[in-house]
Amino acid sequence: MNPIRLIIADDQRLLRESLRTVLDLEEDIEVVALAENGQQACQLTEQFQPRLVLMDVQMPIMNGIQAIREIHVRMPNTQVLILTTFAEDEYIIEGLAAGAIGYLLKDMDKNSLLKAIRDAVEGRHMLTPEIASKLASRLSVMSKTHRISFNAQKLKNARVEFTERERQIIALMIQPMTNTQIAEALYMSVGTIKNYISVIYSKLGTSDRMQAVAYLNDLMVEEK
Repeated sequence: MNPIRLIIADDQRLLRESLRTVLDLEEDIEVVALAENGQQACQLTEQFQPRLVLMDVQMPIMNGIQAIREIHVRMPNTQVLILTTFAEDEYIIEGLAAGAIGYLLKDMDKNSLLKAIRDAVEGRHMLTPEIASKLASRLSVMSKTHRISFNAQKLKNARVEFTERERQIIALMIQPMTNTQIAEALYMSVGTIKNYISVIYSKLGTSDRMQAVAYLNDLMVEEK
């Protein structure tokens, strides 16, 4: 049987190399490359055509969510399994929506990780109990929000207007970036970014980030 060829993408060198050491001890797993950012992960995936990429979320140059989208489109035969320390709802939703086959946290034990890798290459979706619980809770909230939800057509007819600063923030929201990343990119405090986003939400008539980003993305496409 051919080994599972995989790539590890993580911006922490020690973690990348430690994972490689652990995984290379398995007879059915072969780590073919290490990537320190999303862009490099895409390049190496195209070069080595692995069956699986272990992908972190927050990385420089290109984050993991963006890399997953690119890999999913350009190299659909490669599965991507998120392995990260971040358990925020938005990362979970965006990562799975981008095409990841699973979402795991780095504090899991070795045997669970090995099982997740083997299951992922067989096409079985992998979520830790904590992530599955958070996802279920988030989807429940989204379902309720949609039942009450804002009418996108009304918003278009109302011609929602945004200031130049709000548009800068919107452009980063739909990449997608977290509030912290937006604050760093614009050299502003996280609190100030949250205030701006609250105003944007108010103009849209929603407090749900996914609904807001979906509408804003459509709006930006229409204006191009």
